[in-house]
Amino acid sequence: MTDRRIVLAFGTRPEATKMAPVYRAIEHQTGLTPLILSTGQQRQMLDGALNVFGLTPDQDLNVMTERQTLADLTARIVPTSGKLLREMGADMVLVHGDTSTSFCVALSAFYEGIPVGHVEAGLRSGSLREPFPEEANRRLTGVLSTLDFAPTSISKANLLREGKPAKNIVVTGQTAVDAVREVAGRVPLRESWQQKLASGHRLVTVTMHRRENQPMMREMAQALARVAGKFPNHHFIYPVHLSPAVQEAVRPVLGEVPNFELIDPLDYSDMAPLMAASVLLATDSGGLQEEGAALNVPVAVLRNVTERPEGVEAGVLKLAGNDPAGLEATLTDLLGSGATLQTMREAHNPYGDGHASERIARAIAWHFGLAERPADWTP
Repeated sequence: MTDRRIVLAFGTRPEATKMAPVYRAIEHQTGLTPLILSTGQQRQMLDGALNVFGLTPDQDLNVMTERQTLADLTARIVPTSGKLLREMGADMVLVHGDTSTSFCVALSAFYEGIPVGHVEAGLRSGSLREPFPEEANRRLTGVLSTLDFAPTSISKANLLREGKPAKNIVVTGQTAVDAVREVAGRVPLRESWQQKLASGHRLVTVTMHRRENQPMMREMAQALARVAGKFPNHHFIYPVHLSPAVQEAVRPVLGEVPNFELIDPLDYSDMAPLMAASVLLATDSGGLQEEGAALNVPVAVLRNVTERPEGVEAGVLKLAGNDPAGLEATLTDLLGSGATLQTMREAHNPYGDGHASERIARAIAWHFGLAERPADWTP
């Protein structure tokens, strides 16, 4: 029997890092052959992630343009990805999370009659515009999916409330845990940051790029500058997103702060050990919330809501919001209290055991009648 062709579609660095271990697991699953369809939604950052994991796309749409709008991105991805999915002979398409790539390729697959597997399914913030457009993307993708790979029981419960059939939902854990533990364990920290640690500095990793934060990003950056001034023995490292809107808001404010290091976006091989060496992650990213939890690093979430409430409940995440005054107060409290940070470091990681990708591969094989129902699958 010919192997089933499973196309993994992604276009951003976070998708690539979280799908890389899924690709490897499918490679080792009897009866399945993985292929990669890249949209190139984030060209430079995506290519760096692919290099870290040694992956090469089988097809690449290369859709990225400078200052691209969501409407333009959608118009480029939908028709082209449908054509390529046919040419690749896809038996199933896997998309990840909440990007425009995920929703657009899922829609194309639906039009082509190809079943969709949704990795990281069921996350919900409860606010359609926070984060924007990710909350809408993940909900719309969920409407189109055949198999839903929910990272946690809370994600599964969200899907059940929306009417998704229990038999097609698998609680897998978060593939980000699989990826970050593998890379952080094999790649050393940059020598310049090792020297900072050796001289008594504590590292803080910062990322901030969300569209809903951009209207107040300059003021948020000013709050971060004030926090850095209060903690001169901390070294703040901020890989600044390549978006011109982010660059223009952040660099004029933080570029001259002595203990703030503004750098270009990092390859995952540098980002993973940096997070592991930090005393705190301050971020509006989604994936870094889970990666921090997996590495036992406290996370301050620079957003008003999170679709990852498990981490807040477990105590490893703290909502700091995007109001500059509240953000400043929360970060000041966290960095000023070693006891609080230690409690967060010791919190339980709710995002899995590092074997999510294996569960996904087995569930796909089960879907096609190529394997027994997984014993640890309890829909």
